[in-house]
Amino acid sequence: MTDVFVALRQRMPSLSKSEFHIAELVLDRPAVVVESTITRLAELAGTSPASVARFCRAVGYAGYKEFRIAIAGANSREQAARELFRVDDAEIDANDSALDVVTKVAYQEARAIEETARSLDLAALDAVVAGIRTAPRIDVFGAGSSGLTAQDLQLKLHRIGVPSFCWTDAHLALTSFALTGPGSIAIGISHSGQTLETHQMLTLARGRGATTVAITNYPDSPLAGVADQLLVTSARESRYRTGAMSSRLAQMAIVDFVVVRLLQGEIDRAGELLRLTYDAVQAHRLDG
Repeated sequence: MTDVFVALRQRMPSLSKSEFHIAELVLDRPAVVVESTITRLAELAGTSPASVARFCRAVGYAGYKEFRIAIAGANSREQAARELFRVDDAEIDANDSALDVVTKVAYQEARAIEETARSLDLAALDAVVAGIRTAPRIDVFGAGSSGLTAQDLQLKLHRIGVPSFCWTDAHLALTSFALTGPGSIAIGISHSGQTLETHQMLTLARGRGATTVAITNYPDSPLAGVADQLLVTSARESRYRTGAMSSRLAQMAIVDFVVVRLLQGEIDRAGELLRLTYDAVQAHRLDG
């Protein structure tokens, strides 16, 4: 089940201006929500109780009561996770020690993977895996840091004998995605779901009849809108943590979920392929 904090962060780009301000307040000061009536929360957010009620419905709750209960539960889990890492405030401050920075980064990245795993659509995961097993070709694209995830996926598929293509040049990628067709799988990776080139790839592939897959942090993003299957990450950002940090780990966790699920169906054959590829490079190791 998706955590309410995860759902809020994922839906923020699609919220109205007043709803966005309420979401910011809730994420910054969740304890205030637990202690406040709908009228008090509206006052703190500079809006009306009616707007708060609409906000609750917009993020998937019947009303403020249900929303406040969800916030209380999520806040308790958040506090327990912080206690485990001995982190009082997850945000990095300019005066933090090296130990503080290491601990907070570890906390945020562990939470990104944990929350991604908890909220992942498992039916979509299995549908993607089933499609990859029978696809005549698989094309993967990501720009910037998402390109590293795309390369990681292509490399792992290659090592278990699954033909796939990954390009770092957008023009070459477009020519490749143009060759997809029914039965093919086209995978676009973008944290924001707003990357122009990635959106172009999936739009082109979808027009060719390929099954399109988006790996993104925002299920209401433009990229998600052109995807047949959606694998959603959950990564947090802050002043010192751009989307290229925890989002990269969350994306790579999804890559590992896909690859391991693929391996389950062909353990003996894949194991032999992995052994062959491992042995092929042993002569290039200093220890022989």
